[in-house]
Amino acid sequence: MSKPLTLAVLMAALFATTTPAVQAAEVRMVGTVQEIKLAPDGKSATVVLKNVKGGAEVTVTVADTETLDKFKDKRIVKGDEVRVKYDDAKNNLTSSFKKTSGC
Repeated sequence: MSKPLTLAVLMAALFATTTPAVQAAEVRMVGTVQEIKLAPDGKSATVVLKNVKGGAEVTVTVADTETLDKFKDKRIVKGDEVRVKYDDAKNNLTSSFKKTSGC
């Protein structure tokens, strides 16, 4: 086997084995807030969401200050429907957390 062909086969194998894991890490969902627990230091929160598709409960971690401020001043509360993106490979750490009706 020639070097360029060997390199191409190895690259294809590497791409095939790493791509699904990278794509599987980010999860998007719409859910209803069931519970919000702010950390004592106020730098994070854990939120229990009920997925609107299927009803499964998911616990996510929120660490961005914008969303934490919305929790503190009650712009996002229990019962609100939210659109969330989180990384299931990083303890369900959110990268986006917004009310579906805007906020």
